[in-house]
Amino acid sequence: MRTLLNVIWLVFAGIWLALGYALAGIVCCILIVTIPFGIASFRIAAYALWPFGRTVVRDPDSGVLSLIGNIIWFVVAGIWLAIGHVVTSIPLFLSVIGIPMGVANLKLIPVSLLPLGARIVDID
Repeated sequence: MRTLLNVIWLVFAGIWLALGYALAGIVCCILIVTIPFGIASFRIAAYALWPFGRTVVRDPDSGVLSLIGNIIWFVVAGIWLAIGHVVTSIPLFLSVIGIPMGVANLKLIPVSLLPLGARIVDID
């Protein structure tokens, strides 16, 4: 079932989200100072491609630099990404078939708000 949901997600939403996060990651890596944000964007892009069967886990050993980076990310991009995920999930909830896609879109909010110090792991 996860594979079927992932394929449907990939076709209708995942590819576009992943491309957006990958483009942001490329821009962040070009601007040398923001490379940690670029790496986080690539991690979110991979999660956006195939979200079913995976979850976000916080790394307790992330340290104070992750905290500072997350604060900067939250102010500059995180809040806007979270709002975008909420807004795009609303139309998905309007159809029965779109409900799992809306849930997957909402699952991206924690990692899009605070990406540094987060790991994406399989649920199994």
